Amino acid sequence: MSNSQQLAPVEQLNKSTILVVDDAPAGRETLQALLFSDAYELYFANDGLQALEKAASVRPDLILLDVMMPGIDGFEVCRRLRATPELAHIPVIMVTALDDRMSRLQGIESGADDFVSKPFDSAELRARVRTITRLNRYRRLVEERKRFEWVVENAEDGYLLVDADAIVYANPRAQTLLGLDGNDCRIEHPSLLKTVQRTFHCEPKELWSQWPHIQSDRQDIQLYLIAPESPTSPVNWIEMTVYGHLRADENGRLVRLRDVTAAKTSLRDMWSFHTMVMHKLNTPMHMMLGSMELLTLNPLDTLSNREIIDLVEMATSGAQRLAAAINDVLQYATAPSLVMRVGERFCVDDFPRLIEETRANLQLTHVVSDIQAPPGLCLNISPRAMESILFELLENAGKFHPTHTPRVLVTGRLANGRFQLDVEDDGIHLSPDQLSRVWLPYFQGERYFTGEVQGMGLGLPIVASILWECGGDCSISNRSDAPGVIVHLSFPTVSAA
Repeated sequence: MSNSQQLAPVEQLNKSTILVVDDAPAGRETLQALLFSDAYELYFANDGLQALEKAASVRPDLILLDVMMPGIDGFEVCRRLRATPELAHIPVIMVTALDDRMSRLQGIESGADDFVSKPFDSAELRARVRTITRLNRYRRLVEERKRFEWVVENAEDGYLLVDADAIVYANPRAQTLLGLDGNDCRIEHPSLLKTVQRTFHCEPKELWSQWPHIQSDRQDIQLYLIAPESPTSPVNWIEMTVYGHLRADENGRLVRLRDVTAAKTSLRDMWSFHTMVMHKLNTPMHMMLGSMELLTLNPLDTLSNREIIDLVEMATSGAQRLAAAINDVLQYATAPSLVMRVGERFCVDDFPRLIEETRANLQLTHVVSDIQAPPGLCLNISPRAMESILFELLENAGKFHPTHTPRVLVTGRLANGRFQLDVEDDGIHLSPDQLSRVWLPYFQGERYFTGEVQGMGLGLPIVASILWECGGDCSISNRSDAPGVIVHLSFPTVSAA
């Protein structure tokens, strides 16, 4: 007798559910005929026990409950409903042929919300049902809103409602992440941009420069807020997502804030571990294998004793360096966060040595450096992080060069209190789309040039991440006078002390 099976789930959500309880088939059929409508979803029960079972499973918006039933009568069913917490809120209209005052008082005492008398006045019955179901639906919406508000208020992620640039709502987690006062959000509606700029670097700058008029069609926009490391605290990353499909809401944009520091540092450490392994192991491995090949490919009677001793010593030296490198790798594996160790600084005086070591490890033949800076100048970045950055940039110069034999120029200058490092190669130009996407994770530019996909596409994005974490910046451009690109890096400086 229920038409629920004929409806799609979405349609059912728009209907009010009514449970009709009557032991007489004629009574059920009469109510079904009077209430048949697209606005209602009808369920039926034949007695009091079945009514309680159906109420628990259906959770109706209204129960039309006959009073006179064998076994458990309507008064007892109503009392049991009111005694059950999850069912106590359901409105109950008692259907009775009794019209005396004592029966109505008994019904009120048992918890009934209203009465209708047999025979029915169809207009009155429909009006009462319509009023009560509408009120109950409003009550349910209020309850759902309260539950949703509880979830948002206790969420691990931060949530904002932003009207243009004004913060009109911030849940407790968002207040904590941004250092906001809840009363300020409700009363003063502070500027989101000014709020985040007090503490964070906003990246990528190209998107933030368009705030709050970022055009995204209906796509979500992903931005980052980075609190760089300081002598007393590590870096902090917040991923900020502006939901595109909700941007046109009259209440403002919905923005999610998520602390992704652990994920970012884990990805950075994985990448830096990979580059360090390649950097440390390549040279001693080649030294050892080269010496052993010369010994095995040439008959010993064609080599002098001095040559044999030299080759053995070279292989031994390579093995010793390899053992030392493996020990470094094992130490690093136990503490990968050394790549951005708080308080460590890189001295610009070490650039020539580091550039030469990286060139040799990558077997590049033409890498020239021109570093000009005051003696003892230090940068706000650890030596291991700088080693990883330089390795990535020089490796890319070789990987993307048409013949893998790039000519690279590394220049460094002090300008406006920051150290500017440029890495210029003579490879190929990048398209505007490639220039804009090289800093995105998993963008593998080599598939567009060589058809190959080497690595994970994490190198340049993590270079950017490391620079952002230490307060630096990066960009890339095509050379204007010849093929190739220039990667521009900017580092904050610190005193030599």
